[in-house]
Amino acid sequence: MSTRQPSRAAALARLYDLDLAVDPGDLDLYRALADRTGGPIIELCAGSGRLLVPLAEAGHEITGLDVDPTMLDRARARSAAAGPAVAQRVRLVEGDLFSTAIPGAGTFRLGILGLNSLLLLGGPRRQRAAIAILAGLLAPGGVAVVDTWLPQGEDLGRFDGRLGLEWLRQDPETGRDVTKTAAAWYDSATRAVTLTTIFDEGLPGEAPVRWTREDALHLVAADELRLHAEDAGLEVEVVAGDYDLSPLQPDDGRAILVARRPSGP
Repeated sequence: MSTRQPSRAAALARLYDLDLAVDPGDLDLYRALADRTGGPIIELCAGSGRLLVPLAEAGHEITGLDVDPTMLDRARARSAAAGPAVAQRVRLVEGDLFSTAIPGAGTFRLGILGLNSLLLLGGPRRQRAAIAILAGLLAPGGVAVVDTWLPQGEDLGRFDGRLGLEWLRQDPETGRDVTKTAAAWYDSATRAVTLTTIFDEGLPGEAPVRWTREDALHLVAADELRLHAEDAGLEVEVVAGDYDLSPLQPDDGRAILVARRPSGP
């Protein structure tokens, strides 16, 4: 048996999927919106196909854009494993969303920027630009969805570099035990959260292999989401606090924007 270690990028892509093995609960929302709008669908920052492939399995044509080729490799393998009919409905595009021309721009009935992806794109100007790009990809009447984390004040107070254990799981792909620990720092001047994530994996009795990643998340307020969408020419249907699209409440930990591109000129 080969003992060669996988590349860091491939390992982190695999561990990203393990991290999201517990469903965040957003897929049902996208299925319902896809049934409402029909296709085609565009997902920006599509990652490993966690949302993309189930939507293709539901019969929708979908394009996924991501800058990370290792994540797209996993999305490609996931769509292939779902069968030829599903794979034919999936188009994957590698590139930076700020500079990549996406086939079908202006024809998409549903556009998705899911699960905190907006927070990883940079500060307010880049977030505003990303929502404008998403809006520009939609057909008239098309719907955009943006899903972001809204940490509470007590959460931010704990982001002082303390290391905490988040979970222990077995990776079904490797059979190895994996622990995830993380530490975060909050900068109130920039509203940025610097997150260091550590994955240790190994078989019982062997020295673990450690993989680390660092991310900078630029927080966005719910009213900023609304303003970014309006500046992009979208009509905001709701800024919700949960995936059931219930109205946002002061103690909600998420903001889910649903906005529509006007049908008229």
